[in-house]
Amino acid sequence: MLPSWYTKKTLTITYGEFPVMKECDFIITENQPLTDNVYRMRLKGDTSAFSGPGQFVNIRLEGLFLRRPISVCDLQDDILTLIYKVVGKGTEQMARLETGASLSLLTGLGNGYDLTASGDEPLLLGGGVGVPPLYYLARRFREAGKTVHVVLGFNTASEVFYEDEFKALGCSVIVATVDGSYGAKGFVTDALPETYSYFYTCGPEPMLKSVYKNTRTSGEFSFEERMGCGFGACMGCSCRTITGYKRICKEGPVLKKEEILWED
Repeated sequence: MLPSWYTKKTLTITYGEFPVMKECDFIITENQPLTDNVYRMRLKGDTSAFSGPGQFVNIRLEGLFLRRPISVCDLQDDILTLIYKVVGKGTEQMARLETGASLSLLTGLGNGYDLTASGDEPLLLGGGVGVPPLYYLARRFREAGKTVHVVLGFNTASEVFYEDEFKALGCSVIVATVDGSYGAKGFVTDALPETYSYFYTCGPEPMLKSVYKNTRTSGEFSFEERMGCGFGACMGCSCRTITGYKRICKEGPVLKKEEILWED
């Protein structure tokens, strides 16, 4: 039950060619650490603007001009799960928020992953805070009866999170750490399975470049990028592709392998 002081606010926004999205107030139902600096937040609110895995939200925080974009980790009915790393003022403020607090979110942002391209044995490759959006994707694939291979990459054992959650879905999971303190030693590309039909990946750009070079099938990349507006109006997160410039917040954050042009 929502607290007595809570007043629901939902604003549907359309900007010409830009996608329809919603500004909604969500109530925090959980906000707890998973590691020293990675937190899981669960919120209750209007999730009707979301279309599938790979999308993100833009969060308004008190005293900060720009919203903070956070990828969606999971979505079930009206419960939204976000996982974020504390790296600056915005995420530091988020980590201090308590259960029952209200947050304004722009929802329904980004194009998300194409689930129809997966084949029977999709491979999911996540690095650090690139892991969360792959969980919702894995759950959808497992619900469809697919064999899901997951490789999670971290720097060291103390940074590992969500291994057990992926295993609980029935995924085949490998964890790789750069220093070898847990799981396989090395990067996610050092722990690729022998067989997979298609891949999906999210993580820091050096990891994505390595995945691009070391995978043998087509696949999809979710990019992490600094954003201004979050819905394509400011052009601040544009990147070059084979068909011209695309906005990570609108035409992305997911791009197909064949359209990516890496900057030197």
